[in-house]
Amino acid sequence: MATFAQINGSNIVTNVIVVADSDAANEAAGIAFCKALLGADTNWVQAFDDGTRFRYPAIGMVYDSTNNVFYEQQPYPSWTLNTSTWVYDPPVAKPDDDGPDGVEAELTEFVTYDWEEASTSWVNRRVYPV
Repeated sequence: MATFAQINGSNIVTNVIVVADSDAANEAAGIAFCKALLGADTNWVQAFDDGTRFRYPAIGMVYDSTNNVFYEQQPYPSWTLNTSTWVYDPPVAKPDDDGPDGVEAELTEFVTYDWEEASTSWVNRRVYPV
């Protein structure tokens, strides 16, 4: 089975489909199959689960044809795209106490933070007992 991502004019993934190997002997054949199935004017890119194109696509992701990668859309205007990891980084690191407070067998609480774009900081510290 081969997976193909449909890309719109803004390079956003709008559809992801699985195609039988018999219809996708290679990327060009798979793209031709997708176009025959869903329209000659559609744009398709094959997805690979071996790390090629960096990560597997999902609807709403961006496809960068220059770098041949899929990545999430920018979550906040202040975050910048890290082109080593293809993940958006916040301008301020998340506090170190985010997450569980210890090893699994001894957990007593789980702490979370939310990003507040207006102040460009992590806020709303919440503690959940485990």
